[in-house]
Amino acid sequence: MAAARFAEMPTHRTPIFGTVLTAMVTPFGTDGSLDLDAAQHLAKGLVSSGSDGLVVAGTTGEGSTLTDDEKLDLFQAVAEAVTVPVLAGSSSNDTPHSIELTRRAAQLPISGHLVVTPYYNRPSQAGILGHFEAVARATSKPLVCYDIPVRTGRRIERSTLAELSARCSNVVAVKDATGDVAAAAQSICALGDAIQFYCGDDSLTLAFAAVGAVGVISVASHWAAPLFQQLFEAYRSGDVLGAIEVNQQLFSSYTFQSSEEFPNPLPAKAAMRTLGYRVGQCRLPMGEAPLQLDHAAAAMLDGLPAHRG
Repeated sequence: MAAARFAEMPTHRTPIFGTVLTAMVTPFGTDGSLDLDAAQHLAKGLVSSGSDGLVVAGTTGEGSTLTDDEKLDLFQAVAEAVTVPVLAGSSSNDTPHSIELTRRAAQLPISGHLVVTPYYNRPSQAGILGHFEAVARATSKPLVCYDIPVRTGRRIERSTLAELSARCSNVVAVKDATGDVAAAAQSICALGDAIQFYCGDDSLTLAFAAVGAVGVISVASHWAAPLFQQLFEAYRSGDVLGAIEVNQQLFSSYTFQSSEEFPNPLPAKAAMRTLGYRVGQCRLPMGEAPLQLDHAAAAMLDGLPAHRG
């Protein structure tokens, strides 16, 4: 029986970078070296399977283990391989370093930058504002603020985002990985058209869509991008029950993609190996995954409608 339909959802702003962006894993060779050919092949595969855009050298891309030259080579290679938006993870917890890397990345054919809250330092909101503003002024390309307090120790407060948006017109979006849907709803309402919100936690995608997020920057979209597209299409068309049904089909992916034993991106790389992509293992401190994770990836993929048979 077809899912019941409700009144048409309010019209959403067109997402700047698309609806479903994949936070792409970074392929390494057997010796741990960066594999640019494999990265281009993977990027093309992700786009052909439903990704509207790619985030390169973020958390899932093991950006913290890449040298600046590796990042720049990776940005260049991926941007040359696809025609969709490519966001470059061009920051660290060091503001001068972030400025310099962002300046260099801006010379490449990327679409924008993903800039994370300074981690470990635990700056005040004034320091967070100063960091983002300095990096934003280093480029004319759009900037997405990455708010992930579980890894950085600090949240980006709503007032900080509002002030940043007022000062820097190229600060256009937030990847919200706070897990706080209520706070996101209030921020989306308060900031209006100034900043677009992307869900940064796959398991909360439907909840974030319900409060006004324009899309998701996802890990599970490596193997389930069509389902995320279906979820947003159903919700936006008013088919709420249909969106719930799609979300339920993604539960196994949400459970698989990160755990205490196998944190992200270990599972994502296992899934892509299972799908035949040459992505290799993770660099330390993540390290090599045991074969049991590849078996778990195969079981998870077998349970998804898109991969059955």
